[in-house]
Amino acid sequence: MILLLDAGNTRIKWGIPQPDAQPGAWLASGSLTHAEAGALAGVLAAHPGVRRIVGSNVAGAALGMALGAAAAQHGLSIEWRIASAACAGVRNAYSTPQQLGADRWAALIGARLLHRGPCLVVCAGTATTADLLDADGLFRGGIILPGLDLMLRALAGNTAQLPLADGHHQPFPRNTADAIVSGCLNAQAGAVERMFEPIAGEAHSWCLLAGGAAARLAPLLRLPLRQVDNLVLLGLAGMARDTPEGPAMG
Repeated sequence: MILLLDAGNTRIKWGIPQPDAQPGAWLASGSLTHAEAGALAGVLAAHPGVRRIVGSNVAGAALGMALGAAAAQHGLSIEWRIASAACAGVRNAYSTPQQLGADRWAALIGARLLHRGPCLVVCAGTATTADLLDADGLFRGGIILPGLDLMLRALAGNTAQLPLADGHHQPFPRNTADAIVSGCLNAQAGAVERMFEPIAGEAHSWCLLAGGAAARLAPLLRLPLRQVDNLVLLGLAGMARDTPEGPAMG
């Protein structure tokens, strides 16, 4: 069995895919906080059939080392994957392919496994990313903007009279909390819809939406949409099948 790790800016998601099943079928899955990285050893103890670990890490070397130490307790090492020029049917048009975030690259590969038409791959987490993938598998480029919660905290932290808002989206907000939340959500939705415009007229074009803020963003998007759980893990599974070893980050 293989265990997949998505070490993100906020939490660590893990999954063990069912062998020979459709993408997204899991024997087990879960998440850990950064402080719980050592608990990966317990996950491995509960699943002694795991013989390989493949992951992406955008949270820094210290977290990677903590996860690696937990894996080493079971005689395993982690294959940390990074972006490359091509993998699993996706080609990378970044000017320096290896500079693309490992999580974005994995999400693009996961999207390609789920959808063969043109798509916009959106991950709405600590940051929101929107990456354009052609029908032929070419990643054309994408954007990064502050995630919803980061936008809300920035307003609260950098303005004298705007609190950290616990409001709701409204078409015409009539209180400050709703105005803040509605403004931040509209900014997210507007950026996504603008990025979708180049493929909006193409057949079978979709937006694939993942991440912790996906449920709040989805109702505002006026485009063909599919919400996807564990998109990075899906992509890591595809990467593991396509390249049995590497490319990896130390």
